[in-house]
Amino acid sequence: MSKPVKKYDDDPNTTGHSWDGIEEFDNPMPRWWLWTLYATIVWAIGYTIMYPAWPMVNSATAGILGWSTRGDVANEIAAVEEANAPMNAKLEAAELTAIAGDAELGSYAVSSGSAVFKTWCAQCHGSGAAGAKGYPNLLDDDWLWGGSVEDIHMTISHGIRNEDSDDARYSEMPAFGRDELLEEEEIDQVVNYVMSLSGDAEDATKVEAGAVVYEDNCAACHMDDGTGDRSQGAPNLADAIWLYGGDYAAISETVNNARYGVMPAWNTRLTEAQIRAVASYVHQLGGGE
Repeated sequence: MSKPVKKYDDDPNTTGHSWDGIEEFDNPMPRWWLWTLYATIVWAIGYTIMYPAWPMVNSATAGILGWSTRGDVANEIAAVEEANAPMNAKLEAAELTAIAGDAELGSYAVSSGSAVFKTWCAQCHGSGAAGAKGYPNLLDDDWLWGGSVEDIHMTISHGIRNEDSDDARYSEMPAFGRDELLEEEEIDQVVNYVMSLSGDAEDATKVEAGAVVYEDNCAACHMDDGTGDRSQGAPNLADAIWLYGGDYAAISETVNNARYGVMPAWNTRLTEAQIRAVASYVHQLGGGE
């Protein structure tokens, strides 16, 4: 390999590396670039000392200033709660049935209740409160436990079939098939009868026999005419509104294995003002009575 030849007397130093006669210059970095680098290093060290920075096992270094975005959010929430405190106190003190009649309080309750609903209730009942399979539609007038604002408040506060509240709404439908309370033929008959209450049975020849099975086993809760009993949470079977589906397969599944929907008690998670607000919001959606 031939020795590299310098073209100019003022060629800078090289790193000593050479590839096919091509040497790598060892030029110094521009002063402005170096000072910028040093400044960023100093800034980074200062930042990690002043602000939260280094992750630990269960937390992070807090920094000398003790600042955090979580703290800012907590302060903002506290400020809003302080500003709303007088209205929340008024909401808690008012009769539930009188809230809607007070223009200022009613407007506040609906606005606040809407926020509570979208945060805690929409996951099950939908953002528009139309529900889904197994989760009641809150827009219609078909209420399992009553649709007055007092009933809604009670349901929200204590929930349904949960182990959190001693005052939870509670009812349990027997599993007529699974527990061998009815024969398969009897279940087939009563399913056809129930379908006939709000529409057409799959097999009309079984409706008459199904009426007898219904009277002996179902009428005590769902009433003789199938309109249900809200005090027991027994749904109306004659209005074509179904929580789990109204076709033959869905009703047969319900009779065979029963349903056992659970709603949590919210009185341990929400304040009384929040419960009253969301009860007022749900009540005015269109299905409240």
